[in-house]
Amino acid sequence: MKYIKKHQALRMIIPWLVPLLLIFFWYEATLHPSDTLLLPSPSEVVDRAIAMLKTGELQNYIFVSTKRAFMGFFIGGLIGFVLGLINGLSVTINLFFNTTVQMLRNIPALAIIPLMIIWFGIGEEMKVILVAFGVFFPIYANTYHGIKSVDQDLLEMGSVYGFSRFSMFKNIIFPSALSSILVGVRLSLGIMWLVLIAAETVATDAGIGYMAMTARGLMQMDKVVLSIILYALLGKLSDVLASIVEKRCLRWKKI
Repeated sequence: MKYIKKHQALRMIIPWLVPLLLIFFWYEATLHPSDTLLLPSPSEVVDRAIAMLKTGELQNYIFVSTKRAFMGFFIGGLIGFVLGLINGLSVTINLFFNTTVQMLRNIPALAIIPLMIIWFGIGEEMKVILVAFGVFFPIYANTYHGIKSVDQDLLEMGSVYGFSRFSMFKNIIFPSALSSILVGVRLSLGIMWLVLIAAETVATDAGIGYMAMTARGLMQMDKVVLSIILYALLGKLSDVLASIVEKRCLRWKKI
């Protein structure tokens, strides 16, 4: 373990060994031409990706889906962060709102799709709001938990030193809660793509989900598999970005 920790190259390679092994088994499973009717070979998927890149079609699908995802993430994340912050800091507001939020948290995002369609139609608003609904709760819950979990001894020390409310929040409460908040952000980024997949399968005319739905209708299995891989890669990229932000914000902590 110590040897691996000391060698950065190994730490970068090892996490990709299992995905590479899965690709190898995938390739082996599609060597026979008849096998590719249900599962296309890796080379077919790569060829499809290259062809779509040349026409610009793939870039457009990725851009549309990414735009929807991060618009929903920003809206839902911001509301979740602010409400989690307020409920964590104020006992009175917590009494009014926390129970309601915890009840709503148990409603699956997919269960409200019919209501979203009736209220907002099948346009961009429905998809963005659905993503916002999905990412709201992890950020809210982790922000709220982070605020409530601040060490009471630190708060008492701040009072002894005469910290104002703002100084107490800036120097003690927020830094102590930041680790939990960032965990919520990381969880929300994963949920963001999961909810978007469901949202994009509902009467859409653009995005990766639309690409998968139209390909399914035409039995273009290489295109369907490509869309799945794109979601996986975008999810992984989001997680990597969140990890970088987490390391920068928590330099004092070993992650």
